[in-house]
Amino acid sequence: MLRLEWTAIYAGVNILILLVLALMVASGRRTHKIVLGVGDNPDFNRAVRAHANAAEYIPAGLVGILLLALLEPAAPLWLFHSAALSLTAGRIIHAVGLHTGALNAGRVIGMALTWLSFLLMGAGLVWSGLSQQL
Repeated sequence: MLRLEWTAIYAGVNILILLVLALMVASGRRTHKIVLGVGDNPDFNRAVRAHANAAEYIPAGLVGILLLALLEPAAPLWLFHSAALSLTAGRIIHAVGLHTGALNAGRVIGMALTWLSFLLMGAGLVWSGLSQQL
């Protein structure tokens, strides 16, 4: 499978994560009768934060994954998949963690994987970009 095909799969999964989290917010609004804002319901607040957090990290992550795919062969395949899998797993684990409580291993592990993916993408993109010039 080509890197762009893998990029489509990773992007599709991450977009579906955003959709599921958005649907959970919409459902929470109906359940808790919160029309605007977040109200004072802790469960609903966690749903909003899970969606917002994913919306903060997934778009930049997908740009990084796409650029790593386009920089083939300068960006190694292991780097591409490591960054993409870390982002995707991190977003899923973090969302589950946020829905289960205020502070727990899921949230910590999810953010660590997300930040690891950003480190891999950022360093890999700089390296790949510079290696093309050297």
